[in-house]
Amino acid sequence: MKQLISGGARSGKSALAQARALQWQQQTGGRVVVVATATAEGDEMAARIAHHQAHRPDSWQLVEAPTNLAQTLAKYSDGNTLVLVDCLTLWLANELFGGNWPREKAALLETLPGLPGPLILIGNEVGQGVVPLGEGNRRFVDECGWLQQHLSPRMDRVTLTIAGLPLELKERS
Repeated sequence: MKQLISGGARSGKSALAQARALQWQQQTGGRVVVVATATAEGDEMAARIAHHQAHRPDSWQLVEAPTNLAQTLAKYSDGNTLVLVDCLTLWLANELFGGNWPREKAALLETLPGLPGPLILIGNEVGQGVVPLGEGNRRFVDECGWLQQHLSPRMDRVTLTIAGLPLELKERS
């Protein structure tokens, strides 16, 4: 099963994704690989990363991949491994402002159908606020929205989180 969990900052996305991954692991006995896309630039971001790490089981494998997400997914996905990506939004920023965004987005979309194992993608909903100032900021918001629009048809389940509550937008059994 491939899932996308979207929502605003501190909406409960990671907690929901971790709960679903843990439930899958308990039911199957499989392993969980967390793909972290953040880079610790400054004390505030390091604290955020530490917070996320403290709330995950120690048995889960951590892979740091701020870029080249499609390659990372292909490497770690198998029928006995759930891959949890936290988060698409930071990966997008890394690729958009320092990588080759069009190529990497296309690679992700092409890779998804062939992944043999379960997948949970976390992404931020950033398009429900005011139109941001600055061309780069507007492009980021646009690309984030388009990415989730392109991912949703490829997902079995799409969930929006608001105030810690999941709202199922799409669910295939």
